[in-house]
Amino acid sequence: MNPLSGVLGEAWTLYKRHAAHFLLLSFAIYLAIGIVTAALSLALGSFGAVLGGLLSLLGVFLLQAMLVKAVQDARDGRGDLDLARAITAAVPFLGSVTIAGVFASIAIGVGFALIIVPGLILLTFLSLIVPEIVLGGASAYESFGRSWRTVRGYAWHVFGTYVLVFIIMIVAQYVIELILLALPYAARNSIADFVAGTLFAPFLAAVVTLVYDRLRAAHGDRAQPGTAQGTPPAGGYGRYDGA
Repeated sequence: MNPLSGVLGEAWTLYKRHAAHFLLLSFAIYLAIGIVTAALSLALGSFGAVLGGLLSLLGVFLLQAMLVKAVQDARDGRGDLDLARAITAAVPFLGSVTIAGVFASIAIGVGFALIIVPGLILLTFLSLIVPEIVLGGASAYESFGRSWRTVRGYAWHVFGTYVLVFIIMIVAQYVIELILLALPYAARNSIADFVAGTLFAPFLAAVVTLVYDRLRAAHGDRAQPGTAQGTPPAGGYGRYDGA
């Protein structure tokens, strides 16, 4: 069977159940990113904008690590981390997540420049580098190989899951922009990006974390939270061994 069957429904249930906690983390980081970027741009001009962009990138990687950790903690039945403890728990992984994220983004960008298909392949196979680091204890370097091995055999299922997620996100972004249609263009785009980022970052983190955990279980590496050890793996269905 498909190990990712029902993963979006499970992610949505998890998102709703812990929405207050997940959205607080997401809102706080996006708000901090916006304030810091605006302050640096006003104070230092173009140099401040560049510096703010770099700090924003760090903030996004920090948020990814925080949300993956928060999602797994919620699935394991542990109490929700408050903002300070969530940041403290994610900071040790920030360096590895940033290094891996930057190099993965460069590789995926080059792949998309090469007639798109290589970029889609890399996007699929490298999509689990953050949970590999935060939950699996991999280094930045190790996360690439581990993510590739975890996805291998189930790439079509992973790719199809992400396609559905991005369709949902695009439609929701469009709805948000329609709601803000009366605002000036620049303000509408900024607010829509902020709202969409805040709302969707936790859902995407939930999907990625669930994909990671289910594929690890399918490969026989570990049991999913709430399942007994020794559950037979669901490997062998819809395998994609290319790339």
